[in-house]
Amino acid sequence: MEKPVIILGAKGIAHPALEIFNSNRVIVYGFLDEDEKLHGTEINTVTVLGKTEDEGFLKLIGHKCEAFVAVDDTKYRKFLVEMLLEIRKVQPVNAIHQTAYVSTDAGIGHGNFINAQATIGAGAVIGSHCILHSGSIIDHLAKLGDFVQVGAGTIINSEATIGEGAFIGSGVTIVSGVTVGKNARIGAGSVVISSVGNGETVFGNPAVKVK
Repeated sequence: MEKPVIILGAKGIAHPALEIFNSNRVIVYGFLDEDEKLHGTEINTVTVLGKTEDEGFLKLIGHKCEAFVAVDDTKYRKFLVEMLLEIRKVQPVNAIHQTAYVSTDAGIGHGNFINAQATIGAGAVIGSHCILHSGSIIDHLAKLGDFVQVGAGTIINSEATIGEGAFIGSGVTIVSGVTVGKNARIGAGSVVISSVGNGETVFGNPAVKVK
């Protein structure tokens, strides 16, 4: 990546996103965030320049800069992604830490956050705008939809399928072949041995539905 990056969002995963770009020697031009209290402050010497919808900075994206959306909240993340597509006709770039392992035949979409020591196995498919925290493992032939969040140290075993918008907490194990539905939520430390329906929340070992 030759162009510098503007990071949309200055909280949550914004700081580790900066570290990811630093690990790849990519220059971060600055942050944009709606919280005016952050404007003019710095994250590791990089300035929060203004609001996420500031046209003066957005007009640089696609010409002089790339963009990355560093927002944990899925709804707001989607809004910013759609804004970039509509206004600038661009997709956010991937932020992949230098120490992450990505198989040469894995498929990866746009705008993903893949932190240190994450592993993406052979033939795995990662959608767009996913968040994979440190040490997470996506084993061979597993599939993740768009806007999936995977907690630190979680293992998604081979041929598992994770639906769009699913949230998987830290230290979760999802056994091979299991399907997790759209917008499902898996509590931290759970062991998922059977499929989870759309919008369901499960927790425990073995994981059971939370009413």
